[in-house]
Amino acid sequence: MNMIIEKAAITTRSAKETYAVGKILGKIITSPLVIAMHGELGVGKTVLVKGAACGLGVSETVRSPTFTLMATYEGRLPLYHFDFYRLTAESELEPLGLDEYLEGDGPVFIEWADKFVSFLPSERLDLNLAYDRTAGNTDRRILTFFPHGEAYCALLEKLLNALEHNCKGELDGE
Repeated sequence: MNMIIEKAAITTRSAKETYAVGKILGKIITSPLVIAMHGELGVGKTVLVKGAACGLGVSETVRSPTFTLMATYEGRLPLYHFDFYRLTAESELEPLGLDEYLEGDGPVFIEWADKFVSFLPSERLDLNLAYDRTAGNTDRRILTFFPHGEAYCALLEKLLNALEHNCKGELDGE
């Protein structure tokens, strides 16, 4: 029986665990894809990308491209990291060459992607990161994944399986 996953939520208890989720995601990425991230300042978008970069074998230090708008890192696959935070108009996307990267040879992670949804491919993985304010602990985050397209449903299923098998390893810092 093939299930269709419409969304999945994961709660992390620290930045270290958010990084670990990203690292596991990076390890399972085998082809170009788009991950559109949403969430308020400081919630962990860049932390997750740092983990994904580690999982992809990137040796460089990953930094938020808030001021440069885009960064490229070489690993098992090239990683393209965009940050739309400072952008205010769709016309500002054209000089970035976003279309070329969306059809490129590695994963594209976009912070603040919700600012320009019309420029995103219809098939992608949306990821909302939010503080878990019910817990009273600002270190807890809720990561909610929304796959759009069959390949992204399969990727999310693979991530959930990997997390289930690694929850006592990577997530606990082993």
